Amino acid sequence: MKKKKGWLLTILVVAAVGIIITGHSNSLKAASPLGKDTLTMITSPDYPPYEFYDTKGGDRQIVGFDIDIAKTLAEKLGFKLQIMESDFNGLIPSLQANRADFVMAGMTPTPERQKNIDFSIIYYEAKDTIVAPKGSNLKQPQDLSGKKVGVQLGTIQEQNAQKIAKKFAGIQLKQLNRVPEVVQEIKSGRIDAAIIEDTVAKGFAQANPDLEFNIIPSEEASGSAIAFPKGSSLVEPFNKVLQQMKDDGTLNKLVAKWFSQNTANPGSSTPAKGGFNLDFARILPDIPFILRGIPLTLLFTLLSVSLGLIWGTILSLLKIIGIKPLTWVANAYTSVFRGTPLLLQLALVYYATPQLTGYDISALQAGVLTFTLNSGAYMSETIRGGIQAVDKGQSEAAMSMGVPYWLMMWDVILPQALKNILPALVNETIGLLKDSALVSTIGVVEILRSAQIVGANKYIYFEPLLFAGLIYYVLVMGMTLGASALERRLRESE
Repeated sequence: MKKKKGWLLTILVVAAVGIIITGHSNSLKAASPLGKDTLTMITSPDYPPYEFYDTKGGDRQIVGFDIDIAKTLAEKLGFKLQIMESDFNGLIPSLQANRADFVMAGMTPTPERQKNIDFSIIYYEAKDTIVAPKGSNLKQPQDLSGKKVGVQLGTIQEQNAQKIAKKFAGIQLKQLNRVPEVVQEIKSGRIDAAIIEDTVAKGFAQANPDLEFNIIPSEEASGSAIAFPKGSSLVEPFNKVLQQMKDDGTLNKLVAKWFSQNTANPGSSTPAKGGFNLDFARILPDIPFILRGIPLTLLFTLLSVSLGLIWGTILSLLKIIGIKPLTWVANAYTSVFRGTPLLLQLALVYYATPQLTGYDISALQAGVLTFTLNSGAYMSETIRGGIQAVDKGQSEAAMSMGVPYWLMMWDVILPQALKNILPALVNETIGLLKDSALVSTIGVVEILRSAQIVGANKYIYFEPLLFAGLIYYVLVMGMTLGASALERRLRESE
């Protein structure tokens, strides 16, 4: 009897294990080669309805067609999903730097891209359109001859526009980072037309009655696919699930959800009037979202200024210490960081660090590190000037009393030098506050990036940027008043 019970228990255990293995076979196949349970997706969330921020009530959740597909894929394969963001032209470099496992951003698998990254099967096909002012009669590629045409940098539309420019003489292309910027260039009259994907063009045309779009006949197959690092083990399991989603109608349901409804102005009011009329009521529901960028901007500025001041002080002391090798190194460092663009330094730190060190530096960390290294170079010259402006009798008196050099510098010289250079340091801090907008290029959602996200969602440009400009101005004025009060306090102690 006991043997029968033992055999029965064994059969039940084996059956249960079999059910578990069968039910999770897909996740095991996908997860085992990676050795992790979370997939990182990177996207450019300024491209509704593919991916954009849901800004209602100040939320910072990325939603859209691609996001729903990614969540379904992760769920079916047994992974958790983490979403990062970047400008579109930074997506492929992020894959190559192993910052993400895959990209979804309405990306087309062109032969040029396939040389550097792998792609899944096509999951959605769209068409290119010519977006132009109403009545401009720019409907066919040949109509663009002799015109200025805008495109988003790094997109399939840019490549297709280059092909059109070779066929028809006189076409001048203007590349910009984001589609809202391209559309604004049309409205301002700097370009005559733009080439934009039809699903996105439809939204801009609905939100801007002075614009129209016409579909360009496609000469070759195109569409959106998922991008992976070269040789990724995720391609095969992703393709299997995508095909299942096509077969069982899941993809069609998502297409109907995101493309069949009016996505021209998610969560907003009626379209804006034509012309230069400004309607700030359209961004009122999104003001909390923009304001949430203030703490991050202030944190970034505070860290960069504090660390930059420390690093700049060290560099300035190396320059005046009298030890030639150290002085040469400090001067060479300053020369390099003052002689190269800050945006270039930011891109190198963010994209090169994972490849060179294996450390996956975050966008905020990369921004703080870059601005610390850069501001330290500038501050070192300011601090050096302040130190050398202190009367030499101060140091001579301290040394005659037997005060050690470093203690003399810390207690006697530096306090006087910092008091003298306070206005210059305030200027550097204000510059860092405004330059913090540069970190938006690597996906940090600070004030400017928040305003750009709202503009992309609402298919408008001026209103959110003007509001962001007002925020920066208020912060700078507050900082200026605080510095003035500190200067008056220091004068009272003299």
